Amino acid sequence: MDANGVRAIMALSDPTRRAIYESLPQGPRSVSELAASTGITSSAVSQHLRVLREAHLVSMRRDGNRHLYSLDPRGLNDARDYLDQFWPSALAAHAAALRAAADPGTQPTRR
Repeated sequence: MDANGVRAIMALSDPTRRAIYESLPQGPRSVSELAASTGITSSAVSQHLRVLREAHLVSMRRDGNRHLYSLDPRGLNDARDYLDQFWPSALAAHAAALRAAADPGTQPTRR
């Protein structure tokens, strides 16, 4: 779970892959449609889609001689699960910062 969560986050860190991913909620799209919408070659889109598929962010199905790509919820779920492990410490740090801001006596003094 954690390994694929990191893989999904890394896959989406690339702006081109993120643009491809963000164009898929409207429904399945072919490589040529994705290439036209992103302004890159079909070959480059295919390479980005391979990374997105490996991270379980997109799935592919055949429609005749075309490959149609859709969002795959597994990758985003894995990324969310990975990030969720940090919430308790992030919330605790936020609460501590709020307490320190409310009580100026606990803030470090500036020299």
